[in-house]
Amino acid sequence: MSVLKSRPVLRWLVPVTAVVTVIGGGAALGTFAAQAEPSLPPRTAAQLLVDLQTSRLEGLSGTVVQRADLGLPPLAGLVGGDGLTGLLTGTHTLRVWHSGPDRQRIALMDTLGERDVIRNGRDVWVWNSRSNTATHRTLPEHTAGADAPELPATPGEAADRALAAIDPSTEVSVGRSATVAGRDAYELVLAPRDAASLVHQVRIAIDAREHVPLRFEVFADGSDKPAFELAFTQVSYARPDADQFAFNPPPGVKVTEETAGKRPADVSGKQPDKRPDVRTVGESWATVVVARLDGAGTPDRAGTGTAPERAGKEATGDPAGKGSTGDPAALLGALPAVSGDWGSGRLLTGKLFSALLTDDGRLIAGAVTPERLYEVARG
Repeated sequence: MSVLKSRPVLRWLVPVTAVVTVIGGGAALGTFAAQAEPSLPPRTAAQLLVDLQTSRLEGLSGTVVQRADLGLPPLAGLVGGDGLTGLLTGTHTLRVWHSGPDRQRIALMDTLGERDVIRNGRDVWVWNSRSNTATHRTLPEHTAGADAPELPATPGEAADRALAAIDPSTEVSVGRSATVAGRDAYELVLAPRDAASLVHQVRIAIDAREHVPLRFEVFADGSDKPAFELAFTQVSYARPDADQFAFNPPPGVKVTEETAGKRPADVSGKQPDKRPDVRTVGESWATVVVARLDGAGTPDRAGTGTAPERAGKEATGDPAGKGSTGDPAALLGALPAVSGDWGSGRLLTGKLFSALLTDDGRLIAGAVTPERLYEVARG
């Protein structure tokens, strides 16, 4: 169980489509500039973990900036602008408000508009100013929260996931003190012991007085700059006014009522397909996900191509392969071809992950070296 379970900062239902469609942002890269280390009383890693577990957060508001440099090749464009790549590159800005377990709000700032996710008691609203649409759902009674968001919106959420995974495969230590959003902070450092992991360190800056995570950084092997960073640039611990969580649809907004528990629709309004056959191999930092795609390496009955070709078309949301991003099969074909005693396929690599799309219809991915993927493919 997560050590932050007693302090659920914005741990509530955030439809992934409201998060992954943030494009642009407005924060300058300089917001994460290093400052002089504050002088703080020494604390051990165990003490910092206890601080996180015992802290009590009544209210919070602030600005969060996320920056990602995962070293993705240009081929990542095949996923499309409204896909996950929206948050896998560049800098993005969010405004967050928290007032207890049943009142939270996230505003994802876009150069062309804003997307808000608001929970006020049992009411959850998702509003898109660009499309002038809103989705409303009413949560069941006695609902303290809902499914965790698929992408973290605050350093606290990101830290929660990392700390929940602490086990003997993780080395835990204390880093340098820091100043984040004008607050003195300790730094907790997590490092995988498994050499197959592409993660070098995870660094979590913790407010020295309030014990709230203020910054979350992931460093890749061989790099002294974070490949992923989520940090407050401004934070207040005053409880936000109730008006922040009251949403009244502006005139002309198209409102869709959604049944509680229903899977959120994608950006096109369609319900997601059922997940493919998915399993995991390994554990902790070296976990590898294996998904069996529809069919194998031969064209299917509908003649839509081999598994890698179909995967590319599905990624663009364009089964016919005629989207604006070009021919998905050609884009996938530009990925490096790899082969071995496990078979053959195409390899996509970034600073923090590797993904192998085999010709026999498997997608194998993890924050591990390609060599670990080949081992899994062989097995």
